[in-house]
Amino acid sequence: MRIPFLDLRGPYRELEHDLHAAFDRVMESGWFILGKELAAFEAEFAAYCGTKHCIGVANGLDALHLILRALHIGEGDEVIVPAHTFIATWLAVTYAGATPVPVEPDVSTCNLDPDRIREVISSRTKAIMPVHLYGQPADMDSIRDIAQGHGLRVIEDAAQAHGARYKGQRAGSLGDAAGFSFYPGKNLGAFGDGGAIVTNDGSLADAVRSLRNYGSAVKYDHRDKGFNSRLDELQAAFLRAKLQRLDSWNRRRAQIAARYSAALRGLPGITLQAVPSWADPVWHLFVVRHHRRDALQHRLRESGIETLIHYPIPPHLSAAYADRGYLPGSLPVSEGLASTLLSLPVGPHMDDQEVQEVIAVISSAIDGLQ
Repeated sequence: MRIPFLDLRGPYRELEHDLHAAFDRVMESGWFILGKELAAFEAEFAAYCGTKHCIGVANGLDALHLILRALHIGEGDEVIVPAHTFIATWLAVTYAGATPVPVEPDVSTCNLDPDRIREVISSRTKAIMPVHLYGQPADMDSIRDIAQGHGLRVIEDAAQAHGARYKGQRAGSLGDAAGFSFYPGKNLGAFGDGGAIVTNDGSLADAVRSLRNYGSAVKYDHRDKGFNSRLDELQAAFLRAKLQRLDSWNRRRAQIAARYSAALRGLPGITLQAVPSWADPVWHLFVVRHHRRDALQHRLRESGIETLIHYPIPPHLSAAYADRGYLPGSLPVSEGLASTLLSLPVGPHMDDQEVQEVIAVISSAIDGLQ
């Protein structure tokens, strides 16, 4: 049995009629940028997240970058980011001209550890950018309390958390603004790149709308040095069709996660991601830790099971940030996660037989890996 890490053809098969109808609407309209489909998706996704505004942009990195630009965070400023995250979180800060300041994660949840934030706050700190990593919300009350005490903005990196809830409240509505990615592998993925910003701040929303469109709110009247970063009509139309299925797809992911957790918890050497009582994750990824991660991945590959590593090189040790002078061992919690985490197949179109096969292969492989 070959089991892919994620079946990206499944959503098309399920929604083929709706997606073709969306395609036909856009083609027949003759309007492909900043039109009715995008406006409708923005309204629908804002309502879904529980926010007043949504602004579609070209990708998730641009979403975070444009939030920072709209908040006038740039040269000379610092933004606190997780040490353990995809590098886009750091790059957004760098593109804005500010400096990313990493904070280690809570090793049990893999998310930003609020207890470590205060020790890196300086007079240059302007914002905290927590990531809802793997689809599990960060500890937002603790983060917001720190931010309010120091006059800092809170920007959610919600690229992996479409539909996740923190104490009943949707990801995206928990800070000053949030950036989403619609990369094809996300829980809500486009058929290409895409992203969005959601916020309750009308002034910030207006600033982002201008920045995404060459710094122009009115055609040819350019008030800012803006960018070309717009979610196109076709992707917006496809996302509208997919948004209607998002909650049911997330429920299926949760069912698979529950089966994995019940079967793998307690296996020698396996550590699962802790889920706090206040978190309702959407399981963008299901990760396990094992001290012989590479050997476990090899066993799974031999059995036809595809897995991935999120992420093998922490941002601080990447060549992109070599100029910062971080050395191996400087952020040991993140480095430890990078060397032990393995992401198992999980997705709404994965069937029960495939889930059981993954469990069976891991269970049989564990004894030989001690």
